[in-house]
Amino acid sequence: MILLNNRDFQKTLLNIEHFCLHYGDDNRYELIDGELIDLEPTGIHEEIAAFITLKLCAQIDTANFPWFILQRGLLRPSSTIMTAFRPDVMVVDRLALIEETLWPEQSILTLGSSIRLIAEVVSGNWQNDYARKVEDYATLGIPEYWIVDHGGLGGTRYIGRPKQPTLTICQLVDGDYQMQLLRGDDPIISSQFPDLNLTAGQVLAYGQ
Repeated sequence: MILLNNRDFQKTLLNIEHFCLHYGDDNRYELIDGELIDLEPTGIHEEIAAFITLKLCAQIDTANFPWFILQRGLLRPSSTIMTAFRPDVMVVDRLALIEETLWPEQSILTLGSSIRLIAEVVSGNWQNDYARKVEDYATLGIPEYWIVDHGGLGGTRYIGRPKQPTLTICQLVDGDYQMQLLRGDDPIISSQFPDLNLTAGQVLAYGQ
């Protein structure tokens, strides 16, 4: 068996099997249409993801939801063999896992019905968060998607001009996401966590 190095992989389209074999345990990478994507996580990136996790876990515990937070698990849509997303934060419905055939052996989800909310902290690959993932997460039927752009990196078509830190809350309505751009003291209105007491500014400024 010939093992390819990182440079070889970056030039070669990968399928799920090759990606999981060589990068399945590495939280730095995900796979989109066979292309290896470096998620470029920074310390602040990880702090924000941890802060969101803390706040949502508190809500889950208080409301006694049968949910839990999965950080850096893989979301491999069942319709493709060339894509495996690695969301920063996934709120998983424990009761839906009975339909997940890979879950008993691997931290891999394949069905949108298993997921209540995803949060992505924007890095250099912001195009994937604002375009590709919006389309794919909506197609999977994931009811809520947060795009946490603490550096104001997204294009002006997504966050406006002048570019500034923005939290975009995407709510699924009739198969498409309706988006709300939040900043500063704007409260986060979540369909999945209706009692959440949190502002956009608290999330965007965390760790800075």
